[in-house]
Amino acid sequence: MIVELSDENFEEEVTNSASPVLVDFWASWCSPCKLVAPIVEEIAHEYEGRLKVCKFDVEEGGNTPSKYGIMSIPALFIFKGGEVREQIVGYVPKQHIIEKIEKVL
Repeated sequence: MIVELSDENFEEEVTNSASPVLVDFWASWCSPCKLVAPIVEEIAHEYEGRLKVCKFDVEEGGNTPSKYGIMSIPALFIFKGGEVREQIVGYVPKQHIIEKIEKVL
């Protein structure tokens, strides 16, 4: 299951999460975001119970994307203990994302 994020629930779902969290910062007009989306879906199923997967639509606005310095999307951030442990910007192969996740887990 993928959790939709906003400024309102970011702290509860990501910062205060007991498990590591993958956050996909994206937008509907972003072509590379559309390429990454099915990979994020697969990862959500494959890592269920070990990794929380969330999406943050940057078009919805809010302070969270600027707080984390999001300049390009897609941007995948992996949080653990409320802190950013890994970040990936742009489209990358699934294996690259998995390697970053495994480093954090």
